[in-house]
Amino acid sequence: MISKINIRKFLEHEAYELRRYSLLMTTKAGSGHPTSALSAADIVAALFFYAMSYDPKNFNNPNNDRFILSKGHASPLLYAAWKEVGAIDEKELMTYRSIDSSLEGHPTLRFPYTEAATGSLGMGLSIGAGMALGAKMHHRDYYTYVLMGDSEVSEGSVWEAAEIAHYYKLDNLIAFIDCNRLGQTGETMHGYHANRYAQKFEAFGWKALIIDGHDMLQIMHALDKAHEHVGHPTIIIAKTVKGYGVEEVEDKNGFHGKAFPKDKINEVLGELERRFPKAAQASSYTWEPTIPGGDANLPTSCVGRQMKIPTYKEGDELPTRKAYGEALTALGRVCESVISLDGEVKNSTYAEIFAKRFPKRFIQCFIAEQNMVSMAVGLERRGFTPFVSTFSAFFSRAFDQVRMAAISTANLRLVGSHAGVSIGQDGPSQMGLEDISLMRTLPGSIVLYPCDAVSTYKLVGKMAEYNQGISYLRTTRMATPIIYNDTEEFPIGGCKVLKQSDNDVACVIGAGITLVQALKAYDQLQKEGISIAVIDLYSVKPFDYKTVVAVAKKAQSRIITIEDHYLEGGIGETIAYDVRHDNISIDCLAVRQLPRSGKPEELLALMEIDAAAIIKKVKALL
Repeated sequence: MISKINIRKFLEHEAYELRRYSLLMTTKAGSGHPTSALSAADIVAALFFYAMSYDPKNFNNPNNDRFILSKGHASPLLYAAWKEVGAIDEKELMTYRSIDSSLEGHPTLRFPYTEAATGSLGMGLSIGAGMALGAKMHHRDYYTYVLMGDSEVSEGSVWEAAEIAHYYKLDNLIAFIDCNRLGQTGETMHGYHANRYAQKFEAFGWKALIIDGHDMLQIMHALDKAHEHVGHPTIIIAKTVKGYGVEEVEDKNGFHGKAFPKDKINEVLGELERRFPKAAQASSYTWEPTIPGGDANLPTSCVGRQMKIPTYKEGDELPTRKAYGEALTALGRVCESVISLDGEVKNSTYAEIFAKRFPKRFIQCFIAEQNMVSMAVGLERRGFTPFVSTFSAFFSRAFDQVRMAAISTANLRLVGSHAGVSIGQDGPSQMGLEDISLMRTLPGSIVLYPCDAVSTYKLVGKMAEYNQGISYLRTTRMATPIIYNDTEEFPIGGCKVLKQSDNDVACVIGAGITLVQALKAYDQLQKEGISIAVIDLYSVKPFDYKTVVAVAKKAQSRIITIEDHYLEGGIGETIAYDVRHDNISIDCLAVRQLPRSGKPEELLALMEIDAAAIIKKVKALL
């Protein structure tokens, strides 16, 4: 018991230091969220210096316990904890929120001891669930800890994560709610009724513990208890006081996101020392990290892995979504890090082909796309190569998670099927018509849109090797003819000039389903003695600017783009922007009205993105 008391005194001192530094950092920066850090300091101290097993000198040790600060605005605690560990010094700590500092207002991976970017609330538990599931899949015994604020527990994605964490029996996932009662503008939904949070999580199959979040012994005991739970994740609801330690702001509304002024900081620090005189004194306890054992090997990457050459036959027809499933399975055979996450549409995305061949590497995420994307971030951080598939339309509801994945520089491979009006009679709610625009906006992203099985197959391999951010592959529902030979290559940023002559009157650029329409238009126009160039823009971002301009210049400096996507942010606007100084005229055929149910060919005609529309536009230019 003496040892436990000594540890407690040491932890209380560390919590004091975390509070002190949080105040100093935010005041120096002139901004930040000190009151949110003050409430959670005891929890973070207990995690870093009592519960967690990790090697401070090797953050990437795959056996380290992981910590995710879901309430990212409390970032001073994360940075101060790593200062106390010895990873950074006080001088660097005081650069907080500076333009040239890696210690940003909300954590990103510019700070090398960050698991994932947080700050858009409600995602940390999903990321943690991904990491915890990764530990199970790798047969590693590390724990994942997540610290959430009580306000963010209103987010629906939290409950998506809670449900799936129990479904996969993630007893290596331990989460805290910093229940300090106050949000940004007022009291949280449940205030200090901690039992309401406990009842909710218990209803989802979790073990729940309620503690005083400022009683270090209670925090330690709760962590010990959580490690005993088998088959269930654990939630620890820690009742705390926002602004704890500074009477002026304690449990008071109106101080969220407000730093103390520089002329007042010494007074505030003095009050903190008077409130916690014992904790302010350095402890005689000597802390040593508990460094985990086990092998340090992560699954190998897919770079350089040679997939089996496909055996598709030119002229046959196959949906590109099915080619995706076949390609992913072929990739899985040569790269063990490849996993598939699917949103309960595997028979539509054809991820079911992979699931049947590699059931232990297939993760059913059910209809919870937000959680699915953030889980993939956690899995990618632990060495996996995740491919995430659902209908292209449904990525829009998870776009914040995709956006944060990009900020996390996570290498996710997203595959959106059933894109465009060409899906037919299911109607507009199922038609992904915004996805190219959304995915193009992401820093470091690539956007791929193959027209046939061969190009789809080859581009899946390219995605596996792309490790600079998000890669997005757009697939279609209906079958399309195979136009390429199995030996054809499709480099990222390239395109294919399928038709070209010295007499072209326009350059028609299509991708996916509209490339098929462009080739139909070419055949019809040829019969009438009219020649056009046709480009397959399979790589939308980045696209082959030089080739496009060269072909267009030869085709009387006219471009016609055609796409099964809304005009805004799509292929047409992409090209129009880049060629704006090249004296090239451009006409964009795209979906410009709310679609409706109908047969694919009827909808393509109604939206004026079929072969007939191309022919009409070409003739209008003559």
